[in-house]
Amino acid sequence: MNTTTTPVNIETATLIDEFKEASAAGRFLLRWCPDCDRPHWYPRPICPFCIDNETEWRESEGQGVIYSYSVAPKSDNGRVIAYVTLSEGITMLTNIVTNEPDSLAIGQAVEVVRDLTLSGLPLFQLSNTVAKP
Repeated sequence: MNTTTTPVNIETATLIDEFKEASAAGRFLLRWCPDCDRPHWYPRPICPFCIDNETEWRESEGQGVIYSYSVAPKSDNGRVIAYVTLSEGITMLTNIVTNEPDSLAIGQAVEVVRDLTLSGLPLFQLSNTVAKP
């Protein structure tokens, strides 16, 4: 049995810590590449599109739509696993917090929950705003 583990890149670990700190302060940040002007998720120091290593944080509105979701049959924690497409164009794996999972629909508007995270990662809730096409 191979017990070798891949070390976490120090720069990536630092970015994740910065993201968690911002989340704890109620800010939802995305990593952007100024060279190709595209956001990416998850936070990492190198742009996955153009391989530039000068990425930066930008605050997101935290608005998006449900791309896909799955409800666990016996979920008692009020969370639904989902892919959410943010208004910035990123599709990210996340959880939606809801007491009514049967009311969810693909394309429905969601927003980041500013004061609640799952291990420092953002959670979403249904939004009262109209979903952007």
